[in-house]
Amino acid sequence: MFQIKKKNFFNLKILKFFLITPILFSIPVFININEAKAGLEFQWDQESGYRRLKWFQKENQRKFRNTIYFFFRPSDRKDEILKINLAIPKSFKTKLKKENISLCRVRIGGFDTRTKCIENIPADIEIKEDNSSLDFYPYRPIPYNKDSFAIVLRVFNPRKTGLYQFHSYGQYIGKSDSSYLGSWTIVID
Repeated sequence: MFQIKKKNFFNLKILKFFLITPILFSIPVFININEAKAGLEFQWDQESGYRRLKWFQKENQRKFRNTIYFFFRPSDRKDEILKINLAIPKSFKTKLKKENISLCRVRIGGFDTRTKCIENIPADIEIKEDNSSLDFYPYRPIPYNKDSFAIVLRVFNPRKTGLYQFHSYGQYIGKSDSSYLGSWTIVID
């Protein structure tokens, strides 16, 4: 009888160990939640025609003042561009003002340099009433050379967090219609 009690006591101890240990190890994980800073990008359109373009934003928190650079690198252009259309997602609810939107020649920053507009490109900018797109008509065509260009938006981030996908279309010299240039997917936390 003594051996049976001892055996039950030992089994109960092992059972407690296996039940309580996972709880004790998971408590620090729940208390110390850190944001993941992974370089993951989600794309809606999985077709081969999708072109992911580079972008940079200074602030990714919701309702913060932000400067977003949408880059057109030399590899993103096939020829001189007469017109650029930027399609804005419907869920990206923010006020757009012409004085806070620009087109410029840009130096793309890296590890030791900052992203900076070098020269503003004079252009007519049209904003649709429902803020669904922006049209840029540069006074001179955007040249096809080794320089990078950017559309710069100085806006307040929307209230909702999430992924926002912007699409761009451009009209090349000698073409009568616009063609797809690429897309940017920005993140607001």
